[in-house]
Amino acid sequence: MGRHRILILGGTTEARQLADRLKGRVDCDVLLSLAGRTAEPMAQPVPVRSGGFGGAEGLAHFLRSNNFDLLIDATHPFAARISANAAIAARQTGIAAFALRRPAWERQACDRWTSVSTMADAVRALGMTSRNVFLAIGRQEAFQFEQAPQHHYLVRSVDPVTPQLKLPQARYILAAGPFDRADERRLLEDNHIDVIVAKNSGGSAIYGKIAAARDLGIEVVMVERQEAADLQSVGTLADALDRIDHLLSPEMKRGV
Repeated sequence: MGRHRILILGGTTEARQLADRLKGRVDCDVLLSLAGRTAEPMAQPVPVRSGGFGGAEGLAHFLRSNNFDLLIDATHPFAARISANAAIAARQTGIAAFALRRPAWERQACDRWTSVSTMADAVRALGMTSRNVFLAIGRQEAFQFEQAPQHHYLVRSVDPVTPQLKLPQARYILAAGPFDRADERRLLEDNHIDVIVAKNSGGSAIYGKIAAARDLGIEVVMVERQEAADLQSVGTLADALDRIDHLLSPEMKRGV
């Protein structure tokens, strides 16, 4: 029996875990694609390519020319562009595809969330009065907070924010999750944080700050997810493995 070629669009814990589960299968040949934005990416269990494809058309060409049988979008829940490109490329090529998307966090009792739709809305939600803000959104969109220079910012990201923000009061932390709830609580207390800005990324690795904010009664400006791209999705690793088995079954390959 031939080996099924699978392309995983990754960069998340879930993508790495899925690749790890597939690496030993004799019926699968897996390639993990990373965006290439992280300076020192974590080691992966399968072969890796890095960088973009040149939009949906480029991704479709890559899928066809390399004879892939299955496309899995396991990118970050806020990676809207690549997810949209994946959906378009799947339609153009007719290749089986689905998304592995971790469920969003849900508001709990005692959470003080201000839910917003965009990062620009998050900037406005901070208000005009000076506050101590913990920016836990990564580095790509941090520049938007230059529109609110009255606040004091603590900015955490995996890679440096370059150039640094044009803000009179900004400090930077370089760190990668997972982040422990107790450690996050100490961070918030030591820096006298009044409000956290976060994306509703879901998952447990970076939930510590949300739980710590609940413990301390700190407000969270939560940027919610937008409507997902047009791919069917699953929320767990087990469901993803079941979907792979179904899509690559002999019956599905024959179009039955």
